[in-house]
Amino acid sequence: MTAINYEQLNAFNAAYASCIDEDKLESWPAFFTGHCLYKITTAENHEAGLPAGLIYADSKGMLTDRVSALREANVYERQRYRHIIGTPHITSTAPDALQAETPFLVTRIMRGGKMDLFATGKYVDRFVHDGAELKLAQRIVVCDSTSFDTLLAIPL
Repeated sequence: MTAINYEQLNAFNAAYASCIDEDKLESWPAFFTGHCLYKITTAENHEAGLPAGLIYADSKGMLTDRVSALREANVYERQRYRHIIGTPHITSTAPDALQAETPFLVTRIMRGGKMDLFATGKYVDRFVHDGAELKLAQRIVVCDSTSFDTLLAIPL
């Protein structure tokens, strides 16, 4: 796994953000391994080691179900995100995995054009190779704020 470099991590994160920002959510689960963890939590809860998250999925199937629910069942005001993603900080490497923390901020754009700084924080990731592709085995989205808008519908 040491062959992964910053350019690959940056390219992965750019593609991930583009998938969400361009509303290609059906492709979003493909960034993850079959058995994965995706969680959105607060910095306070993360530091305390609390396992629950505002959004929690422990498989690619759950991520796919979330997208289906967003498209077919959930009712929320139309919106889109624009991610700004910082440079990853590699926190550990092993032969089969690489861990990194990457800062982000997300602006939310509402249907009428109103823009808000929606979320800031960091991704706490564990990357693995799935064949020739880089995949997320874990993405914990650690948000700086302890309060969340009720419109947290789209993945961060």
